[in-house]
Formats: sequence, C-alpha cells, structure tokens
Amino acid sequence: MALSITRGIVPKAQKVIVYGPEGVGKTSFAAKFPDPLFIDTEGSTEHYDVARTETPRSWPMLLDQVREVKATRPCATLVIDTADWAEQLAIRHVCDEKSWKSIEDPGYGKGYTFVVEEFGKLLNLLSDVAEAGINVVLTAHAAIRKFDQPDEAASYNRWALALIDAAKMSDAAKAKEWADAVLFANYETIVEVVGDGKGAKGKARGGQKRVLHAQHHACWDAKNRWDLPPQVPLDFAQIAAFVPAAPAASRVRAASAAVPARPAAPAAPPAKTAPAAPPAPAAAAPAPAAPAAPKPVQSIVFADDGSVVSDTAKSKAAGLPDFWAPALQLMERDGVSVEEIRAMSAAKGFFSADTPAENYPEDYVLGGIVAQWDKCVANIKAMREETEPVPFGAPDMTKI
Repeated sequence: MALSITRGIVPKAQKVIVYGPEGVGKTSFAAKFPDPLFIDTEGSTEHYDVARTETPRSWPMLLDQVREVKATRPCATLVIDTADWAEQLAIRHVCDEKSWKSIEDPGYGKGYTFVVEEFGKLLNLLSDVAEAGINVVLTAHAAIRKFDQPDEAASYNRWALALIDAAKMSDAAKAKEWADAVLFANYETIVEVVGDGKGAKGKARGGQKRVLHAQHHACWDAKNRWDLPPQVPLDFAQIAAFVPAAPAASRVRAASAAVPARPAAPAAPPAKTAPAAPPAPAAAAPAPAAPAAPKPVQSIVFADDGSVVSDTAKSKAAGLPDFWAPALQLMERDGVSVEEIRAMSAAKGFFSADTPAENYPEDYVLGGIVAQWDKCVANIKAMREETEPVPFGAPDMTKI
C-alpha cells in the first residue's frame, strides 16, 4: 500500500478555550471571532449585539443545538458561553437520570465519573463541528486551586479552569487536550512588598490592563500552536491571523443553494401548464410559503391567545410548574404536545390517564421526561403510528 504524504500547514477551523475571572472580557473577546453564534448557557450575551440560540435549559437540548449547528452550518464560529455552566447542565442531567438528589449521592467521586463521560460527548460533538469547518470557542471561568507538584516539597496556588478536575476524572484535562489553544485572560497586576521584616505586606497596583497569557506558566494553564509570545494584549487582532475568517464557505454556500433546489422540483408541474402566462405569478405565490417553513417545529399553544412564549413563562402560560420549562423547550422543538406526554405516561403505567400534567412530580418531569427525552420521543412516535387512520382503499393488514 502506497503512503500518501503531505507537507506544510493545513488550514482548518480552530478549537479555542478562553478562560479568566469574571468581568475580564471573555465574552467580548469571543464576539470578535468571525461570524459568531453563541449558545449562551448563562445569559451573559444579553448586552451584546450578537447572534444567539435559545438558552438551553437541559443537557439534551444543548447537545441537540450543537448537532444542529454541525448540520446547518449557520455561522463561521460557534461559541459556548460558558463551559462551566454547560457542565452544570450535565451534572443536573446525570442526577435526574440516576434519581440522585446530589452528584455526591453514589459516594465520593463516583457521580463525577458519569459527568465526565457526558462532557466528553459534548467535546466529541464540538470536534465534529470543527471538522465541518466551523471554529469552536469555549469560554470558561477561572478558579484558584491548590497544586501539588510531584518533584517539589511544597504545594502552591495557581489559576485553573473552573471545571471538574480530579486525578482520575477531569473535564478540565479533557478540554485542554481537545483545544488547539488555551488562552488565560486576566488583569495585569503587580504586587509590591511594603515594610520590612515581619511587618512586610504585599500591596497590589495596576489591575486595569487586560492581557492574554498564551503559554504555560507555573501560575496558570495556557498553550497555543500559533507560536504566540507568553503574553499579548487582550485583543482579537493578536490571533486573527490564525483563525479562518470564513471556514468552509464554499461548502456552506453549496449546502444553502441545494436547499432551495428541492422546493423547485414541485414547481415543475406548474411549468407544464405554462402556456398560460398567469400561472407564472401563481408559481411565485408558493414562494411566500417559505417563511412558513419554521412551522415544522409544530409550536405548542401555551397561551389562550395561541402565542408561544419562552423559558419559564411557557410553563406559567400552560398552567404548569416552573420545573416543566426544560421539558417544554424540548417539546416545542420536537412538536410534542402535553397531551401526548400524558398519553405516553399513562401507557407506561406511571400515572392514570386522567392525571393532569401539573400534578406530575418534579423528579418524574426532570428524570423521566427530560433525561430520557430520546426514549420519550420514540415512544410517542410509535403511539402516533398506531393511531394513524388507515388510508382509504388500503388493505387491512390485520386480516391478512
């Protein structure tokens, strides 16, 4: 077998982690990446003029949003803001799925193993997004943690990602391995020693200039594959040359051009009646039907006036407790109604058919519906197929 050998730099979408203390400018920095789309897990982009998805209220919703970005390629950069809040969704998902009140319930450290597995799924999906030609940025908060260096007698404090980080299970370690660049954003602070002897004290000055640390240091984690110096100003211009401005642009255009081509096929029948000029405007009439395309989602009517509202307001409009919000978000996306959830729950023997949805306990909604959403959708689709009427003239297969 002949080896295929290539040389030189291979342009590709970049996977970047930007972390630092609160308020240092992580979100502002991420917003400077080419054509960013934010999955805002903590509501930090409300004061920024950026494109964003609906805030995911559950772990399954977050994973599905990432899959949708990979499939549709609506942006040049996907930003998850922040990774540590996304990790909290994973923790809640594991607790709901296992019927735990806390991630510590199964014993010291055991629960975190499941969280690290779930977080690995997110990183794998984000790798798929990058392979599709879309830059990926994870922002994260920083935490000061004690570090025991094996070849030194004493421990010391250092900045680290505010993610699960233990010897045998670590979201932080997985994320750092996954990334092409780990950049630590912080304020440049100088500590001066004031006084002498036992009365000496440290006095900090500065703290106004924001900098980006791009190389490993005893006091923080950082790396890059772009040959950046150890410290640069917190300015996207410092790394712009290494980030593709429009990854996979040709493929995106080809994909978007292919979508209208399919609806054009049904337009062929009107072309046969083309002898009459008026049909041409009639063919243009279906075009406005394109805006109605978003309705495949089959939005659920939550309010009396038929309007659809968002987040916890959905549950209030539907007369349901607030803990229904993550479930309602998934239901709206997949076109599942409250009545179908009730029918499925009754068919599985969890509740009687006349039990109102507002009486369902929180642990069932979060653990039995949200955490098991894929199974719920499969069950509901099966129920729909069973209740679909047999087309007129079709043979009754039960009598064959």
